[in-house]
Amino acid sequence: MLSNNNKQKSLKRRFLLILGGLRDQFPLILAIAAFISFLSLGLMIIFWNSMLADFPKNQKIIFGLVIIGFAFLRFSRVLRKKPDDE
Repeated sequence: MLSNNNKQKSLKRRFLLILGGLRDQFPLILAIAAFISFLSLGLMIIFWNSMLADFPKNQKIIFGLVIIGFAFLRFSRVLRKKPDDE
C-alpha cells in the first residue's frame, strides 16, 4: 500500500491537479491579468512619447488616466463580494 503512494504521478495528472486547484480562483486571476494589462496600457499612453504621437500631451494624460481608472473600476467590481457568495 505504501509503494502505491510513492509512485510518481504523470506530468498530465500533475497539470490537471494544479488546474483543478486554480479553477475556483480563475476569475480572480483573470481580473488581476486584466488590471495589469489596462494599467500598463494607461501608463504607456502617458509616458511613452511615440505612442499616440499626434495627440497633445494633455489629451494623452487624460486618456491614460481614464484607462487607469477603468482598470481600477473593473478590479474593484471583481473584489466586491456578491450577497449570493456569503
